[in-house]
Amino acid sequence: MALENPAKQISQGFEGAMAGLTLADVIQLKGLNRFSGCITVEYGEQTGQIFFRDGDIIHAEQDKESGDAAFFAIMRWPGGKFITRPTVTTTSHTIQDNWKFLLLEACRLMDESPAGTGAKSDVAVKSPPLTNDREHAMSRIADRLTNIPGVEYAVLHGNDGTPLDDESDKGQALAAQGFYLALIGKQLGESLGSGDIRSAAVQGKGHHLLLFESRQQYLSVAAKGDGSPAAIEAEIRKALAPQK
Repeated sequence: MALENPAKQISQGFEGAMAGLTLADVIQLKGLNRFSGCITVEYGEQTGQIFFRDGDIIHAEQDKESGDAAFFAIMRWPGGKFITRPTVTTTSHTIQDNWKFLLLEACRLMDESPAGTGAKSDVAVKSPPLTNDREHAMSRIADRLTNIPGVEYAVLHGNDGTPLDDESDKGQALAAQGFYLALIGKQLGESLGSGDIRSAAVQGKGHHLLLFESRQQYLSVAAKGDGSPAAIEAEIRKALAPQK
């Protein structure tokens, strides 16, 4: 790793606590703002670094891991402190996927812990499955949509990204992703002069994100990557259609 202007790191860095602001939120903001530099994340005795270039994540380091494995390990931390350092760069380029796919993949990996298989995950990210968890409050609409084949999770949230009737970590993460997808759609609509975009879909290798807008609320849906986003969207619209 090559560092530039190390003497300026502390004076130009911004330190913040990740209370009320998830690391996913910070990464999405940096991606949208085309940030270049490094985010250093501290959680307990652990430290990790995520490097950006023009909004793209190009490298990550955590303990002895680097690249995707390091990024996903850092994303598993539930809190901590971060420092953004625009003067710190690296010559390493170990990550090829964009930040949107990486965040979606991080959620997927946290849901697919190899519990009970005796096998080790390729990435040091483990979490109990949340898809069938009903211990938290969940809206009836979102709950109904999880019965559609290919749908992993769904959450209703406000136009500020706050989940409605869902206090789970999965709901919080999915709502944050949907919020930023809505923000991108708004910016795209303004640039095209077509107004706000009412629905959107992001297709990934192992995970899809679908977004629908209704009045002052949004519905974000996480779907399996082996399904057709168009087919899943059609089933969702059918399920949401008024019953005759």
